[in-house]
Amino acid sequence: MTENTGPVEGPPWKNHRRFPTYEEANIYRYDLLVETDDLQVKVRWSRQRNDFVVRTRTDPEIVAKQKATKKKRSKKRSKK
Repeated sequence: MTENTGPVEGPPWKNHRRFPTYEEANIYRYDLLVETDDLQVKVRWSRQRNDFVVRTRTDPEIVAKQKATKKKRSKKRSKK
């Protein structure tokens, strides 16, 4: 029996802002990276709209750490 251990997907990417040129989008991307440490930011070309999109998501490693540190709340039932 073999286990299928593929890449683990992180949180979804969200469109943050659109720009007509790559230079403007890259400057905005760099500003976002400087402001926050827990974001991943990338610039993508949008062929349909003929512009550049700055996309962001929270870092998957940070999300995994938050899930690991969350305590599960158990239901306490009184015995009668």
